[in-house]
Amino acid sequence: MVSKRLSREAGHKRKFLAIVDETPECDRAVAYASRRAKSTNGSVVLLFVIEPGDFQHWLGVEQIMREEAMTNAQSALNSYAAKIRETVGIEPELVVREGKTVEEIHKLIEEDQDIAILVLGAGGAKEGPGPLVSSIAGKGAAFPIPVTVVPHSLTDEEVESLA
Repeated sequence: MVSKRLSREAGHKRKFLAIVDETPECDRAVAYASRRAKSTNGSVVLLFVIEPGDFQHWLGVEQIMREEAMTNAQSALNSYAAKIRETVGIEPELVVREGKTVEEIHKLIEEDQDIAILVLGAGGAKEGPGPLVSSIAGKGAAFPIPVTVVPHSLTDEEVESLA
């Protein structure tokens, strides 16, 4: 069960959560979330999750790999943040977590009671819509807030008109 959402109470803003990762559909999710936040006087949170298991090496190598992953995460978030500032004119909140992606999304939603909408991008590959979108239907993996799934094929103009 998710804690009560505070986004509609005085002093709070509804936040749209978008996941930043290496997938091409991520761009569409971030574009929609930021434009929707702007049009509804809300804000956007960008989350990058560093998956565990990539660091199962000797201690020195593990630390170097962890630092590289953190640098890559910050770089990806900063790139999207700059794009949001330039195109939409709002300041996104940037969050980096280490863990399993679905678990970290759940934790962040529980911790930040202003997050009211999760925005995911659907991939266009024939293998399926992507791991996050697929997890919505997975047993026990459903997210505790509404989820908006944005098709990867939408143009910027289409995203703008829908948001």
